[in-house]
Amino acid sequence: MKLKLLTVAIATMLTAPSAFAQSAELTSAEELQQLLEQIEQLKQRVVDLEQRVAAQQQEQQTSVEDVAPRRQVKNSALAARVERLEEDVQEAQNAPIRVGGAVRAQYVWEDYNDPLKDRGGDFDFDLVRIDFGGEIGDVILSAQYRWFQYMDVVHHAWVGYNFSENWQGQLGVTKVPFGNTPYNSNSYFFSSNFYVGLEDDHDIGAKMRYRDADWDFDVAFFKSDELGGADGLATNKSDRYAYDAVGIRFADEGLYAEPNALAAETNSWALRGVRKWSFDDIRSAEFGASVQWGDMNDGVDNVGERNAWAVHGLYTYDRWTFMGQVTQYDYDMDMANTGIIVGAYNYFDTIPTKATLYSANIAYSLPVKWGPVTNLTFYNDFSLMTDKRFYSEDTLMNVLGVAVSAGGLYTYFDLVTARNQPFVGGSMSGNATDTNTRFNINIGYYF
Repeated sequence: MKLKLLTVAIATMLTAPSAFAQSAELTSAEELQQLLEQIEQLKQRVVDLEQRVAAQQQEQQTSVEDVAPRRQVKNSALAARVERLEEDVQEAQNAPIRVGGAVRAQYVWEDYNDPLKDRGGDFDFDLVRIDFGGEIGDVILSAQYRWFQYMDVVHHAWVGYNFSENWQGQLGVTKVPFGNTPYNSNSYFFSSNFYVGLEDDHDIGAKMRYRDADWDFDVAFFKSDELGGADGLATNKSDRYAYDAVGIRFADEGLYAEPNALAAETNSWALRGVRKWSFDDIRSAEFGASVQWGDMNDGVDNVGERNAWAVHGLYTYDRWTFMGQVTQYDYDMDMANTGIIVGAYNYFDTIPTKATLYSANIAYSLPVKWGPVTNLTFYNDFSLMTDKRFYSEDTLMNVLGVAVSAGGLYTYFDLVTARNQPFVGGSMSGNATDTNTRFNINIGYYF
């Protein structure tokens, strides 16, 4: 590079007219000296040019080396920001507490209600409910609140903790472990066990649950029902989701009258054990027993005792489910009576102080692709209540129906044939000999 620049400069000077106009006189000492001085100047210019080129190259190299780390830092910061945003999105998608619920309405036709039958049935609002569930740290939370036209109630509300992979504790308004769970039924109307407080009941207490592949065990202690017992502050003892004992029925009172003598569950225990089998991909079974016992209290003193037991089983084969249960309960009260007053749904009824209940259910689940409809569950639930103390006529209920799944919609179509059954024209302590029929469509949107 240096030699090339010098050569170009010398050639330029040798051919420039201003420098060599008198070529013949180049031999003179003065002109030779001038030529040497010009060469030295040219050499200095070449050195200066080389230094400037080297400086420019060094500057460019420094700039490149400086930009690379800055780009690395910038890219690293961007990656960290993207990672934080992804974590934020993940947390948003898996919030500690999930909120859901349902809105339900129903159509009702009853052959025992002449005005309703004459106008072709009624379509009414059923409920709005809000569900809360999830985990904050190691604490599990679950709650549900329901609004009806005539009342609003707590369905359940408890906190829990997983002590191990198998053991979980729950404290609050939690489900009483008894019988087939989560329900001893397939239909919207449950089984007759529900109407004596022995299906899907929730009370205030503490529960320990054990679950593994072969066994389920539950042990629970309940201080009172969900409204605080006989001395609870609820203004209406019948404003509750599930049936509980609220009073003692005397001979001169009607079956649906409000209680004059309060009596409610207190200091109750419940045990449940189930053995499970999984035979293959399409066959499974479980069989178990449940028992509960406790005191009846009028807000001041204990006025009696109660107990209940059940044996229950479930068998599934492919799309078929078979369910059965035998239950017996007994209220041993200190005073003469004609039954126990129970309350729920802003409604009082009377149940015998002792009875035996049988239930047998069958269901078939059929996947379909009919527009939004994805599944049809056909079922028949049968309940019989017999050996009723002080009452001679049995209570029975048969529900033939289908449940339709369509996205967030879940709809029950139920044809109910019953005798001495609440919400089908009767009472659990009724002595009717004829059956009633109710056709019911309950439409729920669940979110």
